[in-house]
Amino acid sequence: MSQANPVRLFVTHLWEASDDYLRVFEYLESARNFFYRNFSALEQRPAGDKEALKEELRRQITPAEAVIGLSSLYERDRDLSTFQLLYAQACQKPVILLKRFGESRPIPKALADLANEVIDWDERALVDAVRRQARHEDTTRWDVIEFKLD
Repeated sequence: MSQANPVRLFVTHLWEASDDYLRVFEYLESARNFFYRNFSALEQRPAGDKEALKEELRRQITPAEAVIGLSSLYERDRDLSTFQLLYAQACQKPVILLKRFGESRPIPKALADLANEVIDWDERALVDAVRRQARHEDTTRWDVIEFKLD
């Protein structure tokens, strides 16, 4: 992964920039040496019925290497949230599902079953999951703890 070859991502949405949607990009932007291209296009909401919305979502998801699913959208629109994850699976795109931010409630089983990986809100966990799922990169990291002995 480099600037010349960024990971192509799609983040689930309901045609508006929710707090969780914006938070994903804050996390991705703060990661060092991580380059991505966002294929989610909130501003391209088509006029028409639900089928027109679904067709535009298909167009956005198709070029992505991985889909980041926001479980918080499920309660607002189950049909559209589920559709995005089902389409990603149909296209054999890995789905990384983020738990609800700041909540300990479990994710609905119907939603969790559509994910390749379910993660907490953590910058490092998100970037590692994207590397694993999109590019099959080994993300073994070591934590270094410094302390003094007296």
